[in-house]
Amino acid sequence: MGNERSEDGHRDNRRPQAPGSVAATIAGYFDLLLRDTPAVEYERLAIEARSAGSAGADLAAVEDAKLAALKVRTLLHDYRRRESELAALYETANDLAGMRNLDQVLRAIVDRARALLGTDIAYLTLRDTHSEDTTMRVTSGSVSAQFQQVRLAPGQGLGGLVATTSRPYVTANYFTDERFTHTAPIDTAVREEGLVAILGVPLELNGQVIGVLFAANRRERPFVPAEIALLRSLATHAAIAIDAANLIDRTHTALDELNTANAQLRARTEEVERAADAHDKLADLLLRGAAADDITAAVAALLDGQVELVDLADADTSASDDDTLVAAITEALANARVARTGTDHDTWVATAAAGNEPLVALTLRRTTALDAAEQRILERAAVVAALLLLRRRSVSDAEHRVRGELLDEMLDTPRGDPETLRQRARRVATDPEQPYVIVVADAPDADPERLYAAARHIAEVRRGLATRRDGRAVLALPADNPKESVDAVAADLRTAVGVGLTAAAAGPTHGLASFPTVHREAVRCLKALHALGRTGAAAVPADLGFLGVLLGDRHDAAAFVTATIGPLVDYDTERGTALVETLAAYFAAGGSLTRAKDALHVHVNTVAQRLDRVSQLIGAGWTGPDRALELQLALRVHGLLRHGVDLGDDLPDG
Repeated sequence: MGNERSEDGHRDNRRPQAPGSVAATIAGYFDLLLRDTPAVEYERLAIEARSAGSAGADLAAVEDAKLAALKVRTLLHDYRRRESELAALYETANDLAGMRNLDQVLRAIVDRARALLGTDIAYLTLRDTHSEDTTMRVTSGSVSAQFQQVRLAPGQGLGGLVATTSRPYVTANYFTDERFTHTAPIDTAVREEGLVAILGVPLELNGQVIGVLFAANRRERPFVPAEIALLRSLATHAAIAIDAANLIDRTHTALDELNTANAQLRARTEEVERAADAHDKLADLLLRGAAADDITAAVAALLDGQVELVDLADADTSASDDDTLVAAITEALANARVARTGTDHDTWVATAAAGNEPLVALTLRRTTALDAAEQRILERAAVVAALLLLRRRSVSDAEHRVRGELLDEMLDTPRGDPETLRQRARRVATDPEQPYVIVVADAPDADPERLYAAARHIAEVRRGLATRRDGRAVLALPADNPKESVDAVAADLRTAVGVGLTAAAAGPTHGLASFPTVHREAVRCLKALHALGRTGAAAVPADLGFLGVLLGDRHDAAAFVTATIGPLVDYDTERGTALVETLAAYFAAGGSLTRAKDALHVHVNTVAQRLDRVSQLIGAGWTGPDRALELQLALRVHGLLRHGVDLGDDLPDG
């Protein structure tokens, strides 16, 4: 026996004990303990003692020594296992302490749990911050995607029971254990993973369960108390490491937020400084009396784009073809902020208003978006442009007031001093000795201020004068054709006031002294339009026929004849016909073709043909009472003029 190999592979060279020596046998047990031989070797010494003839008290002593040696061996194994576990826990704690990332910590925990307990799988669930549920966070050894996404409500499954009671639970066979609530989703996930034996211990921090740590096998197996204690110790270290990792994460998050806030503050400060610098530049332009073009050029340089200034007081944005621009202006006015428009987001609009009155809109076109500072620059530029407009409006109002007062005095001459008026007119770039047309207009349903403002604008555009007298707008425009002037002015005024408007014109003037006379003629023509039921029309005295001749201060009989029967006179002159004579004979015969043909000594068909030609030249409807009266008067005046009668002073004053 002395040459046999021991269990650890070493040859035993010691001399064997003498057969039958109980003391030698008992000493052999100490040798086995020192060499940590397997338990089966302890039985071999007892068998040899019996074979050597030992019996009675000696054999009992050997059996007692064997049992004592086996107990010592078990204790030594427990101590070594505990020492190994403690070393592993220490190593685990040391490893966890060096980790800063929560996911890394959780992965290390489950990997170490699986290794220490020698299980097929280990996994960890954490409590949801928004509910009492625990959700799968990390696994080691798992093969089921469904299991890796499982969620446990309080009290459901083994994990739900651990989380609710804060106590460890172990089951040798999960599906036959009725101590906890089984649910279809959880059981399906556990079955898909193939788990049978499961051990779960709580992860506790400051008296609160924050999750559950599991170790599980795919075969039935009991977990001994030492394994439960080991997993609980690991869970304790894990909870501390999780808390530390969470604290580090929160610290990093706080630092990131602080850095972000600092960056935003720096950016905000830079934006404010940039906007303030731009505002100073724009304000300097305003103080130096810059024009609107200077403002738009400065903004274009500051923002690197194309800038346009829209005067909302004068421009009708609703008539614009650019619907998106109109929408952006409307939005900017409604929200008092910069609005963006266009499918490519390449147009920006900032508006400014005084109270409820829109003043200006600044439009910026560029391919890149505006940052916050650039939006403020555009907004401030709109305010500066509005101030420029208000200043320009104030100057314009003062100029209009001066020009209106000048026109009032020109219409009141000879009460004013003519030479003084001429000097004042020259100071506002007006020459009253040039021909002017006087236009008067009224619109009872319109806002008087709006009507007057529109008249002032027209006068400014046409380099004329405007005032208001007796509820009417009065314009003096440098022109020599009253008909063209009144038609154009009436159309512009109707567009501006948006309601029915009546206008009349007279002229042109011939020097300063003729302004009152032409004005009175225009007023009489306007009154005649209302009296004749032609409200809403635009006319000159000549449009009123012979009534216009009567109303005019300058009785132009020849013009009346030309306007009324001029086409007939011209036709007779060019072709040698007798249309004028035939028309006069027809009226003299009381409208009888028979009597007219007798007076003319022609066939009745000839009279009818000539009258058809008359209708073609002066238009149908000439036989109506009003038109017929004008034609007869024109024929009479034409006859007098042909015979050289001067009608200039013979007609009554209008």
